[in-house]
Amino acid sequence: MDKDYKTILKLFRSVCGNKYVITQNWRKYPYTNGWRFGKGDALAVVKPANLIEIWNTLKICIEKKLIVIMQAANTGLTGGSTPDKKNYDRPLIIINTIRIKDIHILKDGHQVVALGGSSLFDLENIIKPYEREPHSVIGSTSIGATVIGGICNNSGGSLVHRGPAFTELALYARVNEKYELELINELDINLGSNPEEILENLQNKNYTAKDIIYSEKCASDKGYSKIVREVHSEIPARYNSDKRLLYGASGSAGKIAVFAVRLDTYPSPKKKKVFYLGTNDPNDFWEIRREILQKFKNLPRLGDYLHRDCYVTAQNYSKDTFMLIERLGTNFLPFLFSFKRIIDLISSKIPFLPKNFSDRLMQFLGSLLPNHLPKKMDNFRNNFEHHWIIEMTDEGIIEARDYFVKFFKDKNADFFECNERESKKAMLHRYVSAGAFGRYFIMNEKKVGKMITIDVALSKNQKNWFEKLPEKLNKLFIKKLYYGHLFCHVFHHNYILKKGVCPDKTMSEILKIYDKIGAEYPAEHNVGHEYRAKPHLKDFYRDLDPTNFFNPGIGKTSKKINWK
Repeated sequence: MDKDYKTILKLFRSVCGNKYVITQNWRKYPYTNGWRFGKGDALAVVKPANLIEIWNTLKICIEKKLIVIMQAANTGLTGGSTPDKKNYDRPLIIINTIRIKDIHILKDGHQVVALGGSSLFDLENIIKPYEREPHSVIGSTSIGATVIGGICNNSGGSLVHRGPAFTELALYARVNEKYELELINELDINLGSNPEEILENLQNKNYTAKDIIYSEKCASDKGYSKIVREVHSEIPARYNSDKRLLYGASGSAGKIAVFAVRLDTYPSPKKKKVFYLGTNDPNDFWEIRREILQKFKNLPRLGDYLHRDCYVTAQNYSKDTFMLIERLGTNFLPFLFSFKRIIDLISSKIPFLPKNFSDRLMQFLGSLLPNHLPKKMDNFRNNFEHHWIIEMTDEGIIEARDYFVKFFKDKNADFFECNERESKKAMLHRYVSAGAFGRYFIMNEKKVGKMITIDVALSKNQKNWFEKLPEKLNKLFIKKLYYGHLFCHVFHHNYILKKGVCPDKTMSEILKIYDKIGAEYPAEHNVGHEYRAKPHLKDFYRDLDPTNFFNPGIGKTSKKINWK
């Protein structure tokens, strides 16, 4: 190793300790490889224990002209929190914040301050005694995703009345035009006058109620519940490059180092009811969506769509995940996913074991288990191509029930009202369907080509919401799996190509179709290294990070210092 590199590593160890400066390739693997996309290398992975250690690590990186990628749970889907291959002009360091899990309760649980590595799962449990909920209670909550990761990517929004993760209240570090480290306190909490004092006081919760300012700044997306109802608008309800939601830490995509964010929480519903809808005509769901969003007094809590092909693929390829969550709960999932990564890393070093050994083993064990889905759901699978899970709360339950009885009376479509057991299974099946795509690919990789994914937001007035591709494209696929959030018109389209088909060219052709109808992409997974940042988003990144110190190359931008 280069002598200067040894000096750099020694400096990191003096700040964070030997154990938390990772240089061995096998130990770096979970940090340098993305959840589904993206991989590269790093000189080291540094895991600070507190905010001061992050600050001091950043100072070393500036002194030594290093690239910094800020990372927490590394659960992103477009490679935005990992290195992207090579082609960097400086050595690269990953600063992983997962050890810093503190969450401070404000205003009797109506707000929180969440530090770097705090997870949505942690937040959900901490505010439960206050009868409050976090921004997200499905999907990201279960896999250990962090609160700050959601804010930096404006992610989520599947809960219809809440919108994307957003705040104007944050504490973060940036590197200015003079290559100087600055600490920006926009938390609206009086914490002191210099960086070390501010960070120490926040870490130790050394502030009182008098130090907290309640201003006009937003700690959530206040306007979304109105925006999502605008069914005649040509603008999508939510998407990652929405200028309305680019503010400081929000949408920053790793171009700053975010220490903490201050967020609103939401009251937990007293009653919930899931309605399961099925049809063979996409126009039925178009009509229901417009009626509910325009005329209902109470917005649904969520409305997740699942195509029959996705239903069947998940039934066959996500059964093991379903059963594990059902038996052990979602609190087991972060451990499971971490354990899977370790098993796959170890098995990759053993010649006689197949690649992705953990998935193959789990698929085999799952195949031995009986059918796990209710008969009513399977009947809908047999009879209907399109499935929609709608959850209503409190007064909205009666409103929806009365409407569905009337709507389906003379339709070649149907619905049923889920009991508690069916509700849990329907919601869980929709959740695990997202992983079925990857499992199917792994189990059939010798027979199929590459895979591509598109995360797209359609305009709110787009009637033809169900994708119909030209035959010249359709013949390129072995499988297409569709699911998404129908009320806000955000969809996740997963494609498995035939052997020899170019994924980049095919994806480009599909995106051209979406460009023509005014769709936006990505919708909630952010650009990462998979999508090209639009000009105004690139400008936002450059304003935050004028020297290109943090996460260079994001959104297919320059990886060079000073954006050369």
